[in-house]
Amino acid sequence: MQQAIGKYRWVIATLLLFSTTINYMDRQVISYLKEFFCTPRDKGGFGWSNADFSYVTSFFTGFYAGITIIAGWVIDKIGTKVGLALSLIIWSIFGILNSIAGSAVSLHVVMRSLFGIGEAGNFPASIKTVAEWFPKRERALATGFFNSGSNLGAMIAALTVPWMMTYWGYTHGWKMAYIITGTVGFVWLIFWFALYNPPSKHKKLTKEEYDYIHSDDEVATGKEPETVKIKARWSQLLKYKQTWAFFFGKFLTDGVWWFYLFWLPDYLKKQFGMTGKEVMLPTFVVYGIAIFGSIFGGSIPLIFMNKGWHVYKARMTAMLIIAVFPLFVLTTQYFGNTDAFGSSAAFLSVAVICIGAAAHQAWSANLFTTVSDMFPKKAVGSVIGIGGMAGGIGGVLVQLVAGRLTDHFAATPKIAYLIMFIFCGLAYLVAWVIMKSLVPRYKPITDL
Repeated sequence: MQQAIGKYRWVIATLLLFSTTINYMDRQVISYLKEFFCTPRDKGGFGWSNADFSYVTSFFTGFYAGITIIAGWVIDKIGTKVGLALSLIIWSIFGILNSIAGSAVSLHVVMRSLFGIGEAGNFPASIKTVAEWFPKRERALATGFFNSGSNLGAMIAALTVPWMMTYWGYTHGWKMAYIITGTVGFVWLIFWFALYNPPSKHKKLTKEEYDYIHSDDEVATGKEPETVKIKARWSQLLKYKQTWAFFFGKFLTDGVWWFYLFWLPDYLKKQFGMTGKEVMLPTFVVYGIAIFGSIFGGSIPLIFMNKGWHVYKARMTAMLIIAVFPLFVLTTQYFGNTDAFGSSAAFLSVAVICIGAAAHQAWSANLFTTVSDMFPKKAVGSVIGIGGMAGGIGGVLVQLVAGRLTDHFAATPKIAYLIMFIFCGLAYLVAWVIMKSLVPRYKPITDL
């Protein structure tokens, strides 16, 4: 059947994969610059504290969160083609301009905040694109596929940024890291405009594939349902428990991923005494393993659906299974004890974090898809924006706590990271319970 109907929708998913890769590559740069930023001035660094670093990443996350809700609404209005392109242009420009910020924390806060405004559009636009281009049964898989770009981007940053710092040195390395990664996005724009249009306007899309994409719509017509102007206000969307289920799912778990992104290199350096170049391999492995979690996690509901399960039951069952795996993260500091495990401690600790990172990506692929399961396509971008805001708020809080804890326990950083890993391990089960309590049964929104 798949051969007969065509596969152009997967070309679109691949474009989203690369935009997300660029999004996270640009985002991840700063975590590998932390050591330089926090090196004392008399040793060539900026002399920042851990709290200073957390302010920069938190302001980025805060602006990312605040703008996400607006970005979702704008993308629902102007469409995914222009919306995603505009988003990438903004974040690429300010990513490059971050190279002129100097050593002042305040200037980095400003540049990273403006950068966050652009980055905020990627996921609302991508999830809406998946809703436009895939039937419900394939959306989690397609989301998992493009969402694996967040790991690819982090992996690329893990390999390139430490190398840039070594090749160009402290003085120029951090600037080149921002300039080079920020420039890549403009190459992607060429392919986006050449290959993308909405399904109803795409000349390469066969009628068979178009009908398959809309096979679970009430009526498959020549007019795209999602092009109808959304009339629902945010105040209307917030009256639905389905919105709040997504809100709390993002609020409680997004911060875990922000923590892995911005603090994992610091953890490896403080816990095991690794250098900047030595953290390249373990962080590369963590994000590489997470790719499998993203893609496999998106396929789990399909296993249940193929057995005749309803989409919501299949989705929530998959998410419950996935939520169990982060509990392994509770053992991170146990296995990271070098006195007990010697040279194997770093390997064991990273292995546990790999499980947590893969579980997060599997969770995220399904969490995003709950929105397109419940809401009409015309409202997907706005609801994703609301959830993105919630996830960003959670991310700000997690990063501020991480900064304060690592400063407070400067002499014993293992304690600070133990506290953080306890939160990372428990967040998903707590989120699942809240989501299931709010929406115990499948109830799609039909009155928007």
